[in-house]
Amino acid sequence: MEELTIQLDDGQTAFIPGQTIRGQVRWSRLAPPKKARLSLFWYTQGKGDEDKGLVERIQFETPQAIDKRTFEFRLPVGPYSFSGRLISLTWALEVHLDKEFIRNEITVSPSGHEILLGEVR
Repeated sequence: MEELTIQLDDGQTAFIPGQTIRGQVRWSRLAPPKKARLSLFWYTQGKGDEDKGLVERIQFETPQAIDKRTFEFRLPVGPYSFSGRLISLTWALEVHLDKEFIRNEITVSPSGHEILLGEVR
């Protein structure tokens, strides 16, 4: 059975700026992937241009068919996760095995909660 997962320590999905994110990437394949990498990034979506900021990427060397890799990222001071009527900013961890990928969204803000923007009048 094929599997691809990102597990965060203690199942945590909300973080504050500057905090360290730790976890494991696990996969099971019939054959070893040629490439395996994990990225920490943020992206915007909504009206207007979409933007993306790569914070860090880990390239896993010599991936095996069945493998488990630990990781650690230190979050920058911003930007914060927010959601508004016109635009939202989301943080994510994304693991790629060759052309396949999965994404886990996380929240980054001083309170550890997504900032909800009110209506502008």
